[in-house]
Amino acid sequence: MDTIRITPRRLARMVAAPTAVLAVVMSLLGVMYLAYIADPEGNLHDFPIALVNQDVGDTIDTDGRAEHVNFGKQVADALVAGVPADQVDLRVVGISESERLMRTAQIYGAVIIPSDFSKRLGILGVGSVVGGEIERPIITVQTNSGMGPYSAGIVTRIGAQAMAEVNKQVGDQLTTRVRDTLAASPQGSPEISGAAQLTLAQPIQVIEQEWRPLRAGAGMGLTAFFYALLILMAGVVGAMVIHTMVDAQLGFQPTEYGPWYVHYPPTPISRFHTLLLKWGVMVVVAVVISLLYLLVAKILGVAGDQPVQLLLFSVLALIAVGMTCMASLAAFGTAGLLINLAVFVILGLPSSSGTVPIQATPRYIAWLAEFEPMHQVYLGMRSILYFESDYAAGLGRGIWMSLLGLLLALIGGIAITRYYDFKGLHRENFLDKKAV
Repeated sequence: MDTIRITPRRLARMVAAPTAVLAVVMSLLGVMYLAYIADPEGNLHDFPIALVNQDVGDTIDTDGRAEHVNFGKQVADALVAGVPADQVDLRVVGISESERLMRTAQIYGAVIIPSDFSKRLGILGVGSVVGGEIERPIITVQTNSGMGPYSAGIVTRIGAQAMAEVNKQVGDQLTTRVRDTLAASPQGSPEISGAAQLTLAQPIQVIEQEWRPLRAGAGMGLTAFFYALLILMAGVVGAMVIHTMVDAQLGFQPTEYGPWYVHYPPTPISRFHTLLLKWGVMVVVAVVISLLYLLVAKILGVAGDQPVQLLLFSVLALIAVGMTCMASLAAFGTAGLLINLAVFVILGLPSSSGTVPIQATPRYIAWLAEFEPMHQVYLGMRSILYFESDYAAGLGRGIWMSLLGLLLALIGGIAITRYYDFKGLHRENFLDKKAV
């Protein structure tokens, strides 16, 4: 066997080329992943939460005259003023609109002031000096569990921070009102007990509540992310495997397993028809893999109540990802592997919003989520698994973005391979040229 001597210059290239490529790729990976998780609350922006004030108010006696008050409105106004507008998108809506926004995955949670808030607050003031059992007025902070476990924590912390200041303001007002009422009483000015003062200082009880708790097997809202990740990886890895094995069968590269080595004679086939063949294999693989994923999900109890929708969307998304990866490989060759890695994995996972809400990531990552495939697949999976396949909850966007990606893959793949064939850049033409 002829041997080619490895010169110092060639050895230097062997070391420098992969080192440079890996340095760039891994640096990008480090920047994206560490920036994604480093400071979610510091990166918070446009985080949507609903504020619902159902309080109908109450009539109280003030200096011998009836006065209508609405403490719920005061609390709502205080929340709007107290919540940082550059971080939280606080939407003041009715209860039916809040339910719709929750159901369609448009908000991460809601702060709800009940209809009897003013009445209970008035009773609390009277009860602080009159014997008997009383209950503190309640404000409910609802979390949308289907939006992911981290989002629920952010909603709870925002609610706790905002309500702490509101509680102080309301407590100060209520204490002053009670003292003024006692001072004007003909019976004199009885003292407020220490226990009553503590109650008046923190008059509002904040209750945390899950809106439609997720069923068993939902993984606290993480199964949609991991299912989307499985689909994405099947598309990327599947494209690489199909690309390599089909090329080996066509004789464009050798096949080697351990000591077994074979290099089939080259097949006279154009780049365009080679790509069509690979795409056809990808369609078959997408159906088989999606069925296997669904079977595993059913066995583990994570498939949800929409198995048909889950299967169909999985097939569509897998075909779109796989065919796009193959078009990239057809256009750029080996460099397509790095492009696919960057687009689908390095940039895709941090912008997916599957673990950390997209509104809690740096703005450039939120911008990537507008078109990155992983985010679109995740939205579709989340809608199917947690929101009854509601199109408005992300399934519609997932379908149309998958179709758009598939269309771009078809147009780009056909155009580039046709162009290469038209220019006479057939792969078989290079087989007779020996490397010097």
